[in-house]
Amino acid sequence: MKLKTVFLLLLCLPIWLKAADNPIIKIETGNISLIYQVADNGRLYQRYLGKKLTHNSDFYYLPQGTEAYITHGMEDYFEPAIRILHNDGNPSLLLKYVSHTTRQADKGINETIITLQDDKYPVTVKLHYTSYDKENIIKTFTEISHGEKKPVVLSKYASSMLHLNRAKYFLTEFSGDWAHEVNIAERQLAFGKKEIDTKLGSRANMFVSPFFQLALDSESEENNGEVLVGTIGWTGNFRFTFEVDNENKLRIISGINPYASEYTLAANDVFRTPDFYFTYSFEGRGQASRNFHDWARYHQLKAGNQTRMTLLNNWEATYFDFNEDKLISLMDEAVKLGVDMFLLDDGWFANKYPRSSDHQGLGDWEETKDKLPNSVGRLVEEAQKKGIKFGIWIEPEMVNPKSELYEKHKDWVIHLPNRDEYYFRNQMVLDLSNPAVQDHVFGVVDRLMTQYPDIAFFKWDCNSPITNIYSPYLKNKQSHLYIQHVRGLYNVLERVKAKYPNLPMMLCAGGGGRSDYEALKYFTEFWPSDNTDPIERLFIQWGFSQVFPSKTLCAHVTTWNRNTSIKFRTDVAMMGKLGFDIKLEDMNTNEQQFCRQAVNNYNQLKPVILDGDLYRLVSPYEGNHTSSMYVSKDKNKAVLFAFDIHPRYAEKLLPIRLQGLDKDKSYHVKEINLMPGASSSLNGNDQVYSGEYLMNVGINMFTTQQLNSRIIEITIK
Repeated sequence: MKLKTVFLLLLCLPIWLKAADNPIIKIETGNISLIYQVADNGRLYQRYLGKKLTHNSDFYYLPQGTEAYITHGMEDYFEPAIRILHNDGNPSLLLKYVSHTTRQADKGINETIITLQDDKYPVTVKLHYTSYDKENIIKTFTEISHGEKKPVVLSKYASSMLHLNRAKYFLTEFSGDWAHEVNIAERQLAFGKKEIDTKLGSRANMFVSPFFQLALDSESEENNGEVLVGTIGWTGNFRFTFEVDNENKLRIISGINPYASEYTLAANDVFRTPDFYFTYSFEGRGQASRNFHDWARYHQLKAGNQTRMTLLNNWEATYFDFNEDKLISLMDEAVKLGVDMFLLDDGWFANKYPRSSDHQGLGDWEETKDKLPNSVGRLVEEAQKKGIKFGIWIEPEMVNPKSELYEKHKDWVIHLPNRDEYYFRNQMVLDLSNPAVQDHVFGVVDRLMTQYPDIAFFKWDCNSPITNIYSPYLKNKQSHLYIQHVRGLYNVLERVKAKYPNLPMMLCAGGGGRSDYEALKYFTEFWPSDNTDPIERLFIQWGFSQVFPSKTLCAHVTTWNRNTSIKFRTDVAMMGKLGFDIKLEDMNTNEQQFCRQAVNNYNQLKPVILDGDLYRLVSPYEGNHTSSMYVSKDKNKAVLFAFDIHPRYAEKLLPIRLQGLDKDKSYHVKEINLMPGASSSLNGNDQVYSGEYLMNVGINMFTTQQLNSRIIEITIK
């Protein structure tokens, strides 16, 4: 035995010596390995990214790979991660390894910092990695600093650079527009660059969402194949660059969009990039989504481990036309529905220019006296008397030119000197790079909460991208505007979080114009789209579910698409965070009774829908039907949703094979959320099946009925 041990030690000796001279750095989760090594030239290379490697002795045989954080100006011919201009006009950078540290930040969470430096100039780049073992998520960001006598100029500054070497690459992006968000499109990448970016500043995600899926070797599938999914935590301009080189290698560069954003960095200041998060799934898109959902609930999302409130919003019932009595009567409807909260939307503020439309008043956050003579306080009190909570809408980052704020503080507004102003939705953006503006925006929340501390919820809107792009405050540093504006927003949100840590808030931006995980540190949920047509919402919610858990997705029952039944609309909304934006008088007695029962059912199912594992079973993109299910972590309960959109006459209908259950457990299957007096037509309703049967044989959920929906409760027997 001793001779065998000595032989093994001698065999491994060259590897250990190599590792000592050329350190190997592992960033790992339960299923993923990202492996770097220092080469003989002193530079850092990514040698591997993929399924976790457990035998350290194998690392020696990995190919050298590609330099980890490629710089501009040296021997690489493709897109770099960083570009810097030194004091002497030299635009090159050569980064060499200095050191690295790894520590356990928490149970199952490890942090690694790799320090690189230029050997000719005093420039330091630190690559940060946080790995979440159980959730299989890796977070990465970069810190850039220098010790040159004068400021240097950064024109590229990526959060992350990843390298892959496979036969084929298939990129899925999520693009659209107002009321038409997150349309899914997949394409194969060939030689050259594909960029996904935005230049809108504040309502940054209006045309494209800040996340992507990348399938390797073959097109992406829900439950099979290797898929890398990434997203950026930045509530502003972002860019993902995918470049296939002459050897068919792919580099993925993620970070702030450097467009019009050259950054002058003073000596000893640190430029910290936003966080980039990614997962690598070996079981298709579905597992990648569940990785992100778990990570968000446990580690990132504000109040991620808490439930969410159901609500009634007044917007579609009143728009801008309301008064105190009308709002109080709508609270009675909220009570009848059985929801947790009444939400007052736009139109409650301004006096010199009362907010009677979106043309005026924005920025003047005092209650309109003839609408609310007894102030918001009366509404809060009435809500409390009725046993519900009160929430309110604000848009504190914006201003109408027709407002007192604009008249008093035009220097607070982003606008070009000597140019006619351009308005988007009749408004402009306040300059959050300015500390005085930050104080004002924080003050909107702070005043309301100080005067009315029982306000239980804010809907924080942001309807305009940045136009008239010039900051009166930044003066000769205009290329800092896009970055400093977002940092100013975070300063405000940090102050709100510090003073009101338990205040739930909805992130809204003319629909899904803001949906990123940095913002969701401060918000409990977001508004995916102003389009509440339930058919469109099936697609929109499907798209956002690729990265975000259901408890972040606000889904309201409204009057959009009256061709659909109230049941269909409600069933769709119950797949997210349920709310209503509808007048009870628009519904008959049966429909009102159904909605009350649906709220009760939803409250019973909340733990599964909001915190369970999502399995997307049938895509709306693939035909005339769609289905998804949520399964509790202990696999004792599940909720199955099925929708017939526009089935063809006499089309062949196949059973849906369920997922995520325990094959050896017995489950009771029962249709719920039926209209009053209706009975289930589900074949096999109220029966008991094994998990094995439900997953391998399935149940017949679809019909040939137009716009038909079913919700099935599945409980352990």
